Amino acid sequence: MSATANSTKELLDSPVLKSAISKASRRLMPMLVILYVVAFLDRTNVGFSEAALGVDKGISAGAFALGAGIFFIGYALFEIPSNLLLTKFGAKVWLARIAITWGIVSACFAFVQGETSFIILRFLLGVTEAGLFPGVIMFLAAWFPNKVRVKMFAIFYLAQPFSQMMGAPLSGWLINIGDQVPGVHGWQVMFAVEGILAVVAGVASFFFLINSPQDAKFLNKEEKGALLEVMALEDTVKEESGPRGVLAAMKNGKVWYFTIIYFCLQIAVYGVTFYLPQQVSQLTGQKVGLAVGLMAAIPWFFGIFACYFIGKAANTLVRRRVWGTWLFVSTGLCIFVSAWAGTNHLPALGIIFITLAVCSFLSIGPIAWSYPTAFLTGTAAAAGIGLINSLGNLGGFVAPIMRTTVNEMAADSTGSAGIFALGVLPFLAALMMFLTKKFHNKADELLEK
Repeated sequence: MSATANSTKELLDSPVLKSAISKASRRLMPMLVILYVVAFLDRTNVGFSEAALGVDKGISAGAFALGAGIFFIGYALFEIPSNLLLTKFGAKVWLARIAITWGIVSACFAFVQGETSFIILRFLLGVTEAGLFPGVIMFLAAWFPNKVRVKMFAIFYLAQPFSQMMGAPLSGWLINIGDQVPGVHGWQVMFAVEGILAVVAGVASFFFLINSPQDAKFLNKEEKGALLEVMALEDTVKEESGPRGVLAAMKNGKVWYFTIIYFCLQIAVYGVTFYLPQQVSQLTGQKVGLAVGLMAAIPWFFGIFACYFIGKAANTLVRRRVWGTWLFVSTGLCIFVSAWAGTNHLPALGIIFITLAVCSFLSIGPIAWSYPTAFLTGTAAAAGIGLINSLGNLGGFVAPIMRTTVNEMAADSTGSAGIFALGVLPFLAALMMFLTKKFHNKADELLEK
């Protein structure tokens, strides 16, 4: 084991550093979770409006699928530029800007007039939100050592199940309430209210976030020194073994390797997320509303516990690789069984395996992001993390189109054929995750006990 690794381990075991990490977690993580809660809510609440938009505005299933997915085109195009601007202006300003502008665009969905305006707004939503997720990943990589980073990523990822657990009933409730208001539709009220929530969160983040440990007034001198020292040591290791600069990161083979893994993950995530209300509705035979929203919240409730506890325990390289591999396998298998349950009209079984699929893919995310943040730093991190997230998130563009196309080709009224198709790629990702044992980074030494 290198002297750098030994030095870092001594720092990681010091009470002063642990105190600094604890304080930073309590100060920063709640605001980051809130930001991603409203982001994920505004990104996926479109699933609650699919049927209503078809009736009220004549938006076809094909146009809806294109609109649901085109978000990720705008997202991909502006992801890396947004990350680079974050390094220039700082996380505090840039994350606040992102939240405020996407909230405004999200609220504008209340004024959709047809397929064209729907698709344009979905594209603009992707443009304005670009940079939020990878910006937070970079932010956390600058604040927390690799040994505890998956735990912090897992806390951040809790925003997804929180968003869906609370957001699904909220969206259903807003639709029900809005339908009682003369002159407006329930889906219009849903989009307007949830968009305003994002604007409020963006303003709040400007006052709560701190750009770096150097600027943290909530840390005493010793805590700040310990945290800055361990992060500097890790950055030194990354600079010695990882790519330097934007172009080097974009040409790096490992960056592209993890882009493919993340693409497969997002196929599963958004293939389930976008259509979860409709899938629960079909399984139970109930109309989309508050009742379906409450049932759609069940998978996310259990996902909270799976994501947190697996992320907390994944503090060694072997655990990250083994658990990541099996969680991908579990994701694919559970998607298959949920589709089979839908075909055979077994609603309870379907919801159980949707829940297991959600628990699996939520737990993978924090583990997957621990790999690139272990060898990327500086502008290379801005470009590399942006590339992985932007191209990987194109899985969110492909998933609804793939699902709709397969269902049309199979003439499947239950929608199960499209779900089966989405469950294939997680197995490819499982193989790739297993093969990461052939990768060797100097930063990996810092994870060994």
